[in-house]
Amino acid sequence: MKKEFLDLGVQPIANGFLPESNADKEYFFNLKVGFNSENYLVSLMDFVDLDMMFNDSYAYRASMSSTMRSHFKEASNNFKENFSPKDVLEIGSNDGVFIKNFSKENTVAVEPCGNFSKITNNLGYKTYNVFWDMNASNKIKSESGKKDLIFSANCMCHIPDIAGAFGAVANILSADGVFIFEDPSLSEMIKRVSYDQIYDEHAHIFSVLSLSELLGQAGLEIFKVDKLSVHGGSHRIYASHKSKFPVDKSVMDALRFEKEMGLDIMETYRTFARNVESSKERLVNILRSIKDSGKKIVSYGATSKSTTIFNYCKISTNLIDYIVDTTPEKQGKISPGMHIPIVSPDEGFDESVDFAFLGAWNFSDEIIKKEIDFCNRGGKFISHLDGLID
Repeated sequence: MKKEFLDLGVQPIANGFLPESNADKEYFFNLKVGFNSENYLVSLMDFVDLDMMFNDSYAYRASMSSTMRSHFKEASNNFKENFSPKDVLEIGSNDGVFIKNFSKENTVAVEPCGNFSKITNNLGYKTYNVFWDMNASNKIKSESGKKDLIFSANCMCHIPDIAGAFGAVANILSADGVFIFEDPSLSEMIKRVSYDQIYDEHAHIFSVLSLSELLGQAGLEIFKVDKLSVHGGSHRIYASHKSKFPVDKSVMDALRFEKEMGLDIMETYRTFARNVESSKERLVNILRSIKDSGKKIVSYGATSKSTTIFNYCKISTNLIDYIVDTTPEKQGKISPGMHIPIVSPDEGFDESVDFAFLGAWNFSDEIIKKEIDFCNRGGKFISHLDGLID
């Protein structure tokens, strides 16, 4: 039974950056989060239709970040070395940043966003422009057989019917195959109070506790867990058909840690909700104080995470002058809900900027290194997690 513990208010489609002319046609929904005490799963109380989020105009491109390019290159080398897969499937291939490291002859992908499926098809990888479910699993299995490696990054948490999604994986995974997927870590979200991990696309925020339950119901078993720094703290889960691989110590360590954190009890989430409210007050006070002193604040990165923050905290051009972002598809548009203008860094990240809010705080190291001149002349970055960053 899922019970609500957090209400982040009325929110738009988080990645729905739109022309100003379409501002009055924007879709909004109530963003509420609940905890299921039976399987320990944290999920949205109500899911948004997938077609509204993942379509031909989806804007996030993983290959735009050098951090993510390096991450997926290292991951692919790791998987080749440790598992020597012959037949590979990626669920949620985005613009091909991961699959391009594998053979075109033995790799297929599922990508529901038409703009990205065209990219990977043009690269020579057979890409199914569908949502991942049992129908997709059966179709791919009938056309190219079972898979030795199934990989998914920041995609499984997007699927409302997660039990069905894992069942579809089990259906096409070869007898000795491995299913490896990465998604934001619930324990990191709770610890950091990074409530911006919650938005329409993130139907679920996974704990290892919940994944152990859900994968077990599909006949799969977690045999290894890696902690990752990407996307503000993630888990890489290694699973297989039951009893096919020895279970690594990392699995029991993760389960023990999460129970010690209290991720299996409702009171932990009630405390988190109170911490979220405190975080909101702190951030708004910081921005108001800066603005009242006559300084200019912009946001660095037009992200889904910042959509949640800006709409929950009611931050608009009253506090943030505009957003700078390197993604061409977002430039010239306005942010979801709060309608803050988006411009290129070349146009907007100039010497008039005194403070920059890190909309893409999960890439803070990459951004600060890139914008060292801004820091050297006295510019300051702000994070809703850490306040002013020295």
